[in-house]
Order: sequence, then C-alpha cells, then structure tokens
Amino acid sequence: MADSTTRPTPMGSSDFSRPAGQTSVEGQGKDILNRVTDSAHSAVDRFADKAGPAVQKLESGVAHASEALHEQAQHLRERGDEWTQSVRETVRQHPLSSVLLAFAVGALVARVTR
Repeated sequence: MADSTTRPTPMGSSDFSRPAGQTSVEGQGKDILNRVTDSAHSAVDRFADKAGPAVQKLESGVAHASEALHEQAQHLRERGDEWTQSVRETVRQHPLSSVLLAFAVGALVARVTR
C-alpha cells in the first residue's frame, strides 16, 4: 500500500503547494522595497547635488580666511621686528637712561609680585 502523506520539503526548495496569495505578497514586498530604495537613492542624489556647491563655497571661505590670517601674522612679525629695532636704537643712543629704566621696572615688578 502506498503512503499518501506528504513529506515536508527542505527550505529553499520550490513548493508548489503554497497558497495562491503568498507569491503576490512577496512580489508586493519586493516592489515596496524597490520603491523605497529608489526613493532613498534619489534623495541622496539631490542632497549631494545641493551639498556640493555649499562645500565648495565653504572651502573657498576657509581658504580666504587662512590667507588673511597668514598676511596678518606676517604683518605682526614685521611690526615686532620694527619695534625691536627701535628699542635697540634707543638703548644705543641713551645707554645710562635705559639701564636706569630697566632697574626701575625690575624693582616695580619685584614689589608687585611679593
């Protein structure tokens, strides 16, 4: 006598005994997933299109600011060198006054820091 019971099929094998609506549900799920994926891709593309010019503008602003800072630093170095040269000339022209002034400043600083 032949066995009329059905045996379970392994996972992943085709099963022709599925209910009729299950295949269409899987297809709808895939369609929804594809639409969501396409929508996400287009949103990322739009964001990249808008962000590109903003990033370039920001880079340009940073480059200009960096250049201005370098110019200002160079200007301050030059002013410091000019001031140092001026002080040296004054000390050479008035050595005794410079020593007395240095002594007075030193005494004042010592008194304030006690």
